[in-house]
Amino acid sequence: MTENNNHENRRFMVMSEIMTPNMVNFHGNVHGGHVLSFLDRVAYACAARYACKNVVTLSVDQVVFKEPIFVGELVTCSAAVNYVGTTSMEIGIRVVAENLITGHSRHTNTCYFTMVATDEQGKPSKVPPLTIHNEMQQRRYNEALLRKETRLKMYSKK
Repeated sequence: MTENNNHENRRFMVMSEIMTPNMVNFHGNVHGGHVLSFLDRVAYACAARYACKNVVTLSVDQVVFKEPIFVGELVTCSAAVNYVGTTSMEIGIRVVAENLITGHSRHTNTCYFTMVATDEQGKPSKVPPLTIHNEMQQRRYNEALLRKETRLKMYSKK
């Protein structure tokens, strides 16, 4: 397998976790902070796997919890590298909660993490370029580029 194909095969991943009683908030639902922590681990794993390097979280674009997640549900995060810059990557994550008894699944949220690859000294490090193979990947890339441009404009005004 060539190195480029290796990276292409490593740009997607799925991680799941069962929600347990120790994860609840004051309303009895899974605490948003626990979900955010899980999302950060998913983003790390996807970005590090693609880049074959350590990564750090630079930013998280708006996380909206569309529906609560309940104890006993299996939460599955489908992650993909949507965009690659010189040292940064956008990781898109779709979150689905599944009731294991009824089989009912719900899309609870989608979010986007910007991760930066680092070298052994913790400095930003180059990542392999992203190859676009289909319309969906192109759409995700274009949308990620718009989010990046929006972030840059927002931070440059301060």
